[in-house]
Amino acid sequence: MFARAFRFDTSRLQAAFAPRKPRNPLLRLLAGIVGLVVLAAMLVVGLFVGTAMLIAGLGLRLLRQRNRPAAARPRDVVEGEYRIVGKPGLPLAR
Repeated sequence: MFARAFRFDTSRLQAAFAPRKPRNPLLRLLAGIVGLVVLAAMLVVGLFVGTAMLIAGLGLRLLRQRNRPAAARPRDVVEGEYRIVGKPGLPLAR
């Protein structure tokens, strides 16, 4: 019983930081509209930042390629040796 007297009660601390909805219907509507405006602003800013990053990356790539001669630019070439396999080599082929 002595140990219970010195226990720290966290319910008051948690209640102090818990978000509460306003009771007034107009304030509830205003809080919802503010939340939607903040969400839309974050979406628009993120869209512009992402577009700016893509444009900057493409611009840097074009500037780097401009200084190299055409022979030094990497090309998509796949080299290899190929062999044609006849039908007896494939048991399920028709």
